[in-house]
Amino acid sequence: MTNPLLSDWDTPFDLPPFDDITDADFEPAMEAALADARANVAAIADSPDEPTFANTIEALEEADALLSKVLGVFYNLAGADANETREALQRKFSPQLAAYSSDILLNADLFARIDALWEAREDLDLSDEQARLLMITRRRFVRAGALLEGEDRDRYRAVMERLAVLGTEFTQNLLADERSWHMELNEADLEGLPDFAIDAARAAGEDKGVGGPVVTLSRSLITPFLASSPKRELRRKAYEAYVSRGANGGKTDNRAIAAEILKLREERAKLLGYDSFAAYKLATEMAGTPEAVEDLLNKVWTPARAAALADAEALEAMLHADGHTGPLEPWDWHYYSGKRRQELHDLDEAKVKPYLQLDRMIDAAFGVANRLFGLEFAPLDVTPYHPDVRVWEVTRGGEHVAVFMGDYFARGSKRSGAWCSAMRSQSRLGGDKFPIVTNVCNFAKPEKGKPALLSWDDARTLFHEFGHALHQMLSDVTYESLSGTSVARDFVELPSQLYEHWLEVPEVLGEYATHAQTGEPIPADMLDRLIGASTYDAGFATVEYVASALVDLAFHRGSAPADPMQKQAEVLESIGMPRAIRMRHATPHFAHVFSGDGYSSGYYSYMWSEVMDEDAFAAFKEAGGAFDPEVAKSLEENILSKGGTVEADALYVRFRGKMPEVEALLKGRGLIAAQ
Repeated sequence: MTNPLLSDWDTPFDLPPFDDITDADFEPAMEAALADARANVAAIADSPDEPTFANTIEALEEADALLSKVLGVFYNLAGADANETREALQRKFSPQLAAYSSDILLNADLFARIDALWEAREDLDLSDEQARLLMITRRRFVRAGALLEGEDRDRYRAVMERLAVLGTEFTQNLLADERSWHMELNEADLEGLPDFAIDAARAAGEDKGVGGPVVTLSRSLITPFLASSPKRELRRKAYEAYVSRGANGGKTDNRAIAAEILKLREERAKLLGYDSFAAYKLATEMAGTPEAVEDLLNKVWTPARAAALADAEALEAMLHADGHTGPLEPWDWHYYSGKRRQELHDLDEAKVKPYLQLDRMIDAAFGVANRLFGLEFAPLDVTPYHPDVRVWEVTRGGEHVAVFMGDYFARGSKRSGAWCSAMRSQSRLGGDKFPIVTNVCNFAKPEKGKPALLSWDDARTLFHEFGHALHQMLSDVTYESLSGTSVARDFVELPSQLYEHWLEVPEVLGEYATHAQTGEPIPADMLDRLIGASTYDAGFATVEYVASALVDLAFHRGSAPADPMQKQAEVLESIGMPRAIRMRHATPHFAHVFSGDGYSSGYYSYMWSEVMDEDAFAAFKEAGGAFDPEVAKSLEENILSKGGTVEADALYVRFRGKMPEVEALLKGRGLIAAQ
């Protein structure tokens, strides 16, 4: 029987035939696709013909097409709908793929052909995009050890394979901890919880097979519990379970894994001639150096910490007024901050949340994309990879643009957080390839028959991830290596964070924020108060983020710490971390940094991009409105469509005329007064 993963897909828009794919198909498909890719690469490296851009660089772009097709399906499913079989396959595939990557990047004959083209580049009559791809390809090989020889080359290969194994273990340990914990609640424990949180707790209990409500470690459930439960001991228990993920001892403990990863990264950087992993990693980012990153983070830390400490004083006074002695604790912050927000802004999340229906917020994200870029979204009647997943065709002017999948609800088989991925990226080499883009979130699933309601933070997450999706969908490049989000790490968050701004445009919420029961639009005064409170608690949010970014930088800047937890504590002490606030991501569950190399030395990227997104949205305001067509056109032409075909800073300057200063971010967060 033909393996469906290896077949031509006779499906709408060449979507994976999920009905036909079984877990038993993945390993043989992987073996066949890997063999195919190896053969294609060998044919390029061993070719007797003189190297040309077409027979070397373009051929490399297409060499692993079948492998990309198989892995695009597998890794999307492994992250969003894991099971024991898929987790076992991840552990098996990781070192195999690392070895395959090393075999390519350390292939001396292949690199010789690439290097020959690089030396002759002035005579090759390349387009700008082709010249960029040649540079990127050669740089990728050099940064992966292509210039290493002998023992150094062999050691580099071993380091990379071990890192791949450790990253997979880290991820799976974290998922196991998240999946295994829940706290059962009795009816008395529901006191103070709004209806939506009670509904979510009951739905989670049903999912866990428990005969009553539970709190899980899903952020969309635990956050409203921490914000609304008056039972301090239950808040403490839930909070400590959340922050101890990956640090519970036993086989799922990530602390030793983190230490080994940091040591291997340091060795990797040294082999490549860099003083530190941070110096290596940042050399190709917009920031350029660890010093530039530190400068940004310090400029933000000082006013953010001052704001957080002032807020902490007010919250501690509320704690004492409730009859509790002692200091404000981390499990108290959300509870008293919510009460204070209600006092200062007359905002009760229980009253706001019915206006933030998931379906309507999806419509809002689509509606904004239509007004800005002319995109239209129509539901597709196809079988997705999970019953909760929804699928749309994206068109413009009647022409197909992309397929978009939304996988919004938390479940035990899904890793935490939210992300955007592409089962297929846009490219034109060898014919038009239209993207298949997925947004994955972890919103609390409602009881059957009830609408899904979002918090304000959830709604921002939805818009954020859809901004990434637009970056993929509107990509218009020839080569997949330069497509969509294939940009500098500290630039990739610009489109996503910029898109969040449209959630705060009054006319957007005025149209789409409608009550789940009555259908009435959000009252104008509530809308004003909601938007007015958008920077409330910015000190807290900024402190927990910047602390994580500073620890990430410290981990990778000097010698790898033997005990990362001790290093984490030292960094937090040195910056004066407020005692009632913890890092957003403590080391044992810092998946951004330890599940792979993506955000290692790069967690600062969200803030670096935020400096730009505040300034970029100002371009719309300066032009007269959030939907100015000329600015929207410029945004698409100069940023969203270009992928990695041009250096990130050059793209931004084309759009805005100049690079922004950090003051744009501080004003946007309300940490300094707007002029």
